[in-house]
Amino acid sequence: MAKKIFIPTLEKSGLHSRNPHRFRYDFEKLIASCPELKPFVHLNKYKTESIDFADPVAVKTLNAALLKHFYGISDWDIPENYLCPPIPGRADYIHHIADLLAEGNNGEIPRGEKIRVLDIGVGANCVYPIVGVREYGWSFVGTDVDPVAIDSAKKIVEKNSVLNGMVELRLQPVAADIFRGIVLPEEQFDLSICNPPFHSSAQEAAEATRRKIFNLNAGKQTKNIQNFGGQNIELIYQGGEEAFVRRMIQQSSRIPSQCKWFSTLIAKNDHLPAVYKSLSIARAAEVKTINMAQGQKVSRVVAWRF
Repeated sequence: MAKKIFIPTLEKSGLHSRNPHRFRYDFEKLIASCPELKPFVHLNKYKTESIDFADPVAVKTLNAALLKHFYGISDWDIPENYLCPPIPGRADYIHHIADLLAEGNNGEIPRGEKIRVLDIGVGANCVYPIVGVREYGWSFVGTDVDPVAIDSAKKIVEKNSVLNGMVELRLQPVAADIFRGIVLPEEQFDLSICNPPFHSSAQEAAEATRRKIFNLNAGKQTKNIQNFGGQNIELIYQGGEEAFVRRMIQQSSRIPSQCKWFSTLIAKNDHLPAVYKSLSIARAAEVKTINMAQGQKVSRVVAWRF
């Protein structure tokens, strides 16, 4: 019997079929689009090109290159220590939620600026609106409780003509409110999205960072830096992800007709029972759970409507 030869796939497992990041990074093309990336690219132990994902500057430069190469964002930056999200996972949320909108549109993904999306916690990086605008032409309202994040997102929009007129940023003045003070009377949205704060305390966030850096350095101890950054206001909420989402569900029931679909990312599977219970109490008419995976990391989007 002939010996089987294993040929590793170039496609990353689990990512959406329309996600342009489902293939391994082509650093030659990324460097051609963003020459600033070149100093950070090296051969790893597998003799393939990569960057040091424990280096926050390298990760931010990679993000800038991805946004420039795939989405035409020529000028992107975030303040020091603010969340620098992994672009492939953010794009997956947008593509999966586009499929959800297609279900109510005869199987066709609705495109164009008439589709209005509310991004709760847009952050300083403005990544969800960037992907949604460039992939589907949707228009966005991004909200945040942090004025520095809002100012950063505004700069990104102002510096990139492809986003002009497509993204509006609104500061939420009351941290306890999610929709009130943001969604105007009679205002309509097709969809709301959210990547909620997922830690319940600074200690929990620090421990998660320690584990991440430990894993990225193959078990070697190193100084405690956050490769994807993040301010406490972005990462921490009293009660963590579960408490934030339960509050969101409760408050969404006060504006049931102003958004066709509410949705949120759920990072921890253990939180689903409490989320489903809250949706039942809020009397959601329909609930959908969309599973997503990026390598070994598994998450899901929970969507509901009234």
